[in-house]
Amino acid sequence: MASYVARTGNNAPNGAFIPEIWSKKMLKKFYSSTVLTEVTNTDYEGEISGQGSKVIIRIKPTVNIGDYTVNGTINYQDLQDNKTEFVIDKAKYYAFKIDDIDKAQMDINLMNEATTDASFQLKLHIEKQLFGTVYSQAGTTTASQQITKLNVLDWIVDAGTKLDELNIGEEGRFLVVPPWIAAMIKKSDLKDASLSGEGSSTLLKGKIGMIDRFTIFSSNNLWGNTATSGAPQQVLAGTKDAITFASQFVKTENTRLQDSFGDAIRGLKVYGFKTILPQALIAMPAYK
Repeated sequence: MASYVARTGNNAPNGAFIPEIWSKKMLKKFYSSTVLTEVTNTDYEGEISGQGSKVIIRIKPTVNIGDYTVNGTINYQDLQDNKTEFVIDKAKYYAFKIDDIDKAQMDINLMNEATTDASFQLKLHIEKQLFGTVYSQAGTTTASQQITKLNVLDWIVDAGTKLDELNIGEEGRFLVVPPWIAAMIKKSDLKDASLSGEGSSTLLKGKIGMIDRFTIFSSNNLWGNTATSGAPQQVLAGTKDAITFASQFVKTENTRLQDSFGDAIRGLKVYGFKTILPQALIAMPAYK
């Protein structure tokens, strides 16, 4: 698209104009990898209808076991209807506008580009909020530890052992680490992709591979300060049963502006998350 800008001052002989060329290619924007749906369960997402919705989750009872003797007395246990509440109590929105004149002069669909960006930004903000909250709800918190290429594999195996000792199943086990710990893994003795349970490259959208039954993910969204030496980041290990997450777009609207000629788009997303099985989640503060 070409437009013409008037030249002024000494650069404007005879009222000449210089062409201004706008590229049809937008500058590519890079986003953090999001792994939220890989490390949480969305079992109750279909049951929400809007912000403030509440889902009652029943907890499976634990049955007592007693010794039996001939002519002995059998004691019957009263089963408790244990439950926990999962509330959709959070919401985020986006809203932007574009003037009709600007739209008419553009040769790219800026509204579509902005809507795509808004979707990514929502994912990043929600994931950072979740990771910055659930680490404090973990059933187990390990001592803060400095991680190097020499001890990183033992550190991961120790986390698996803790889950084993709590009788937590192996299905859906995950470990979310910051990029610098991911680098330690790659520099460790685990150099062959096949050793991490992958037949080829282990660098797939934040996925490192599998180590000791953990699927390893790399994320920039974990809570903690990486700029300060010795300051820990809250690495998370566990199974997908530990954290439940649900979200829903309740409104996406395209509307005409009232005080100018133009269009506006806005979207509202409601969501909630809760650590419903704390024993299946480990907070593992780690530092460089």
